[in-house]
Amino acid sequence: MEDLILHVVIQPKASRDAFAGILNGELKITITAPPVDGKANEHLRRFLSRQFRTAAGNVTILRGETGRHKTVKITGAREIPEEYLKITGGQQ
Repeated sequence: MEDLILHVVIQPKASRDAFAGILNGELKITITAPPVDGKANEHLRRFLSRQFRTAAGNVTILRGETGRHKTVKITGAREIPEEYLKITGGQQ
């Protein structure tokens, strides 16, 4: 499968990890980790790697390391999650 490039907005310290819809043209993702010392970024990488069934090392934050708006590249995805497809209609 080709690389996926996602434009996301993150809501840290949420009650659960989830795809939460589209907000201003970006995929909204809620994560339980706090935005402290890179914990939210690492948590986001692990969440996306589980969802797309690839290694965490295959999830790269291309832009937005320190902000809530990020561009993320996913390499080697073995599965596209149903929840993601429902929200995005299959758009990247």
